[in-house]
Amino acid sequence: MEKLTQRSKQVVNKEMTFSERIYLPAIFKGLAITLSHLFKKKVSLNYPEVKRDYSAVYRGQHVLKRDDEGRERCTACGLCAVACPAEAITMEAAERSKEDLMNYREEKYAATYEINMLRCIFCGLCEEACPKQAIFLTDRIVQPEDNRGSFIYGKDILVETRDSRVDITKRQVWTLNEEAKS
Repeated sequence: MEKLTQRSKQVVNKEMTFSERIYLPAIFKGLAITLSHLFKKKVSLNYPEVKRDYSAVYRGQHVLKRDDEGRERCTACGLCAVACPAEAITMEAAERSKEDLMNYREEKYAATYEINMLRCIFCGLCEEACPKQAIFLTDRIVQPEDNRGSFIYGKDILVETRDSRVDITKRQVWTLNEEAKS
């Protein structure tokens, strides 16, 4: 009979030696590996007391920025939602009234703006697509929750407050400075 492939091998039923049958060399080899790891430097941290250093380009929780006068920058153009590959951003636009002149810069604003943090892949395409520099990914960690519904962040969580501005990372400050020059 002719072989169909060259990958087939002839099986040899070789007798095991006495040391192979009692598995002592394999046991000692496993113990040596375990003992070698016992004396290596630990890589874990005591999290609440010791915080890990993140890179300058780390992408964490989103923030909707305000301008220097405290008005929301977002004009509900929808480019961030279109650019999002995970389709995690949803928004509804509304017309600004005369009473809301102090809250919004443009005639149109985002009445509802939601990000599903379970779908978000933190790629940063939303901040690159935004023409008004309204959305940024900060260096803050998204807090763990035990309820799936609490991972849909609305404007109440995303928009920075007027009195305490969210500090954005060095990578994002460079983007704002380059935008101001042009």
